[in-house]
Amino acid sequence: QVQLVESGGGLVQPGGSLRLSCAASGSIFSIYAMGWYRQAPGKQRELVATITSGGSSNYADFVKGRFTVSRDNAKNTVYLQMNSLKPEDKAVYYCNARIPTMINFWGQGTQVTVSS
Repeated sequence: QVQLVESGGGLVQPGGSLRLSCAASGSIFSIYAMGWYRQAPGKQRELVATITSGGSSNYADFVKGRFTVSRDNAKNTVYLQMNSLKPEDKAVYYCNARIPTMINFWGQGTQVTVSS
């Protein structure tokens, strides 16, 4: 029903910045909220940030003050601006879309690598 495509990942030095993008297509009118999750090697997937259709944002404690989630309604796209990146931020970052039935849709992920 919903297709998500992430982009913007790459290699960055500690303290650097990256901007991730997630474009949604399909049944976009069903989307209640979108957001970002990440999964590092050997770890479980964890919440990074979410944003509702009304623009309300939530962040994981470990990214507060460093990451900002935003949206562009005209492009059906959400962004994750990541500043002050740390080596522990290295992970595959996944875009997420949630519909009111609590069903989640996921993108393929984009790799973020922060050198140590």
